[in-house]
Amino acid sequence: MSRRANYDVRCRRCRLHLSLCMCALIPSVATRTRLVLVIHRSEDRKSTNTGRLATECLTNSEVHVRGGIGAPSPPFEAPAGTRPLLLFPGPDAVRIDALPPDERPVTLVVPDGNWRQASKVRARVPGLAAIPCVTVPSDAPSTYRLRGEAHEGHLATIEAIARAMGVLEGPEVRAALERAFDTMVERTLWARGAIETERVTGGIPEGAERHDPRPRAS
Repeated sequence: MSRRANYDVRCRRCRLHLSLCMCALIPSVATRTRLVLVIHRSEDRKSTNTGRLATECLTNSEVHVRGGIGAPSPPFEAPAGTRPLLLFPGPDAVRIDALPPDERPVTLVVPDGNWRQASKVRARVPGLAAIPCVTVPSDAPSTYRLRGEAHEGHLATIEAIARAMGVLEGPEVRAALERAFDTMVERTLWARGAIETERVTGGIPEGAERHDPRPRAS
């Protein structure tokens, strides 16, 4: 199936095959923390991207697409009265649960892309170099099973956001994001024939299709 044909059979919002659309299961979560997703344009086209799913779940969020040819990224400026933090494991990063108290709401900037793309965000987007870097607690391994990751211990973007929101907003917000992530991953694996129906969070819609050409699980 061509990339264009594949795009035509996918939901524009959740990116899943239309017969597996999970939009009815995407929560609408209000938070004091504002999420700013800075996504590379090549990552934004991928059906396996998870950062966009996080922004669909969180009402206080926005997306900046970068990496356009001949289109430098505009300067980033956090809203007045907020505390900007960049979620990236830079050499000066501090764990988000070890930050000193601050009454200001957080503007959480999250780079989304492969490791090479994400590592260039501070240099490529004016204004981000001055923002403190934070990391999230390593309290559980990643459950992302749709792509290989060259760096051991790395998380899918939505997993990192969920853990940060768990610290900033509470465990209920983290749980809502992780459930949406599990639904997306498991429906995709089901479509590939990698797992059976009873293992899919939220179930499988009636009439759903296993459209991936890879062999099904026995």
